[in-house]
Amino acid sequence: MQPYTEAALDGRMQKAAFFPQVGIPGTGKSLVSWCRVALRKQKEGEKAMNLIVAVDKNWAIGKENELLVRIPADQKFFRETTTGKVVVMGRKTLESFPGGLPLKKRTNIVLTHDENYKVPDAIIVHTMEELHEELKKYNSEDIYVIGGETIYRQLLDECDVAHVTKIDYAFDADTYFPNLDEKPEWEITADSEEQTYFDLEYYFYKYEKKKAVQ
Repeated sequence: MQPYTEAALDGRMQKAAFFPQVGIPGTGKSLVSWCRVALRKQKEGEKAMNLIVAVDKNWAIGKENELLVRIPADQKFFRETTTGKVVVMGRKTLESFPGGLPLKKRTNIVLTHDENYKVPDAIIVHTMEELHEELKKYNSEDIYVIGGETIYRQLLDECDVAHVTKIDYAFDADTYFPNLDEKPEWEITADSEEQTYFDLEYYFYKYEKKKAVQ
């Protein structure tokens, strides 16, 4: 399938402005929102990014800036998947790492509103505009969004692949990831057999965003 031309997308955007409530079937998005993201990606030559996350059965991801549980096989998968890549995170996620230091053997990009925030061996950006300018320097397929909740929600629409470790247990939590099973634009394209860690059962899933239909 060929991508939309800029003229076609601009035309759709103009029409969408008159019908902001109109949605794109099978995506759960308004026509305006869908056109805006699609047009920006094509103008900037972008391909969509990846994200990686571990969630419980309620799509919870953490409490008090800590992971709900640390599963060695999940941590190994995260390490092997993101090593040599670009990881995008918020300040609180960075500060949850050992010593509050960036991940080794990865390009760490941190989004924070704190203009005075500095950390060795990390690229600090302060706005979404700055983040997008920085991300233009890298192949989008090498970019992984790794949290926390706010960053996931801000960049979810710009991701095409989600690596989700689902833990079959409901933890006490205060931060959550959007439930991809409730979003018709996402579908499971790969999954693992049941995994266990002590009395916890979990699975590795790969979600991919359905291709837009002309």
